[in-house]
Amino acid sequence: MDYSPAVKLTGVSKRYGPLTAVDYLDLEVKRGEILGLLGPNGSGKSTTIKMILGLVKPDSGSVNVLGINVEDNPIEVKRKVGYVPEAPRIYEFLTGLEFLDFTGDVYGMTLEEKKKRIEEFVKALDLEGREGDMISSYSEGMKQKIVIISALMHKPELLLLDEPLSGLDPKSARIVKDLLRELTSQGVTTIMSTHVLEIAQAMCDRIAIMYGGRLLALGTMDELRRKAKMPDSGLEDIFLKLTGTGDVKPIVEALMK
Repeated sequence: MDYSPAVKLTGVSKRYGPLTAVDYLDLEVKRGEILGLLGPNGSGKSTTIKMILGLVKPDSGSVNVLGINVEDNPIEVKRKVGYVPEAPRIYEFLTGLEFLDFTGDVYGMTLEEKKKRIEEFVKALDLEGREGDMISSYSEGMKQKIVIISALMHKPELLLLDEPLSGLDPKSARIVKDLLRELTSQGVTTIMSTHVLEIAQAMCDRIAIMYGGRLLALGTMDELRRKAKMPDSGLEDIFLKLTGTGDVKPIVEALMK
């Protein structure tokens, strides 16, 4: 068994002009775990995910994915990773089937493998009968399903999911959550960014809280409770305390005036 980390970021920074999006981040993600990546807007979550995938080049530090240096071999990393961006841009002039067929070709899948995997996912996520329709006619939830299928169909070793359950109906969200847990049992690693703290608390083995581009806390729920000195609290209260945003009452009162 390989006990090396699935993902290792060492001293990683990224700046956009005067803005520091990620500030000397050190992070290790274990193989076969679901890591929740949490933080307020602008905390550096999406930039971190894009640097892991190789879509954004860090200004300093190194990113290693499944034993591969991302800067040295970004294409090999992309072959092994499934990615669901926060705001996916898909070819809406294609049908759902055409888009998934194209995705399978990009990943070098055989015709038989593509056909089998697409049929399985289309049936599981209730897209049967609509896969031949133009994506432009799909609801936002249906588009999200197509993006999720495109990320999973080539059997990646690492999943990078930025708000993956956005727009999904409860049944489809449950299927995706159960599927991610099943993939974990097969050794697949998942990094999932979400604003829905209940999902993170229920699904993730460990949770990383980012704030101002830095890693504020990392651990299991019990470890985070100890760090926050809140032994009986849920993730929402812990998150608000650790990020220093716990007292929201004045904000609510100001909005009511």
